[in-house]
Amino acid sequence: MRARGWAPGQHRSSFKLAIRFPTTPTGVRLPPRDRNERVRGSLSTDVEGGFRHDHRERLSEGNGAEPALKYAVQRVCGGRAELVEGVIDCASHDWDHEHTRSVLRTRLSEAVDRLQCVAGSGDLDLPGSLNWFVPDLAVVPKALAKGGGALLPDQVLLVVEVTSESNAETDRVVKRKRYAEYGAPLYLLVDRLERSVTLFAEPGSLGYTKADGPHPFGTSVRLPEPFGIDLDTSGL
Repeated sequence: MRARGWAPGQHRSSFKLAIRFPTTPTGVRLPPRDRNERVRGSLSTDVEGGFRHDHRERLSEGNGAEPALKYAVQRVCGGRAELVEGVIDCASHDWDHEHTRSVLRTRLSEAVDRLQCVAGSGDLDLPGSLNWFVPDLAVVPKALAKGGGALLPDQVLLVVEVTSESNAETDRVVKRKRYAEYGAPLYLLVDRLERSVTLFAEPGSLGYTKADGPHPFGTSVRLPEPFGIDLDTSGL
C-alpha cells in the first residue's frame, strides 16, 4: 500500500491510497492460490471489527480484489474513507463544506421527519464493483437505518454530494454514473466550485435520464415526490 500525491507537511483535503495485489488487507503477501481464501476468512470472522454484517457473505463470493479493498477501506481511514473505482480516498473536509452540508440537512429536516426517515452520512456499498461510497448526505427510511450497516443506493430516497477541489470530478462524473447504475432515485449535486445545484432523476444503467439544472445558488430546486418540496439553495 502506498500513499499518492502527498508529502509530509503538505496540507490536502484528502489523500488516496492504491493497494497492490496479491496481498491481504493486513499487508501479508500470499501466493495467488491462497489469497482469496485468506480474504474470505477475514470477512467471515471479523464481523465485530467493523465489517458490515449484511454484506460479508455477498462480498466473500466475489473476486479477490473487491472484498479485500472493501475490507481495507474500513480499516485504513475509518468512517469517512471511500473506495472510488478501486482507489481508497480518505477525505477531510473544510468547514465551508460542512456548513453547506449542515444547511442542507436542516432544510430537508421537515420532509425527512414526515417521511419517517433519517438524514446522515453512512456507508453505501455498490456490489460487483470496486466502489464503496460515503455520501455527504443521504435520506434513508428509519426501518433500514436502525441497526443497519452498509446500504445499497437503491435503498435511499435521496443522495447528496457536495464538491470539494480534491474530488469535484468524482462527484460530477463517477458518482453520477454509479448512483444511476445502482438505482439511487434522486442525486443532488451541490457544486461549490461552480456555485450551482443540479438534481438528477430517473436512474438507469446508462445514467440518469433527467437533469434539473445546473441552477445557481439561491434558486429553489423542486424535489419531487415523495419529498414534494422546493429546496431553498440560498446561503450555500
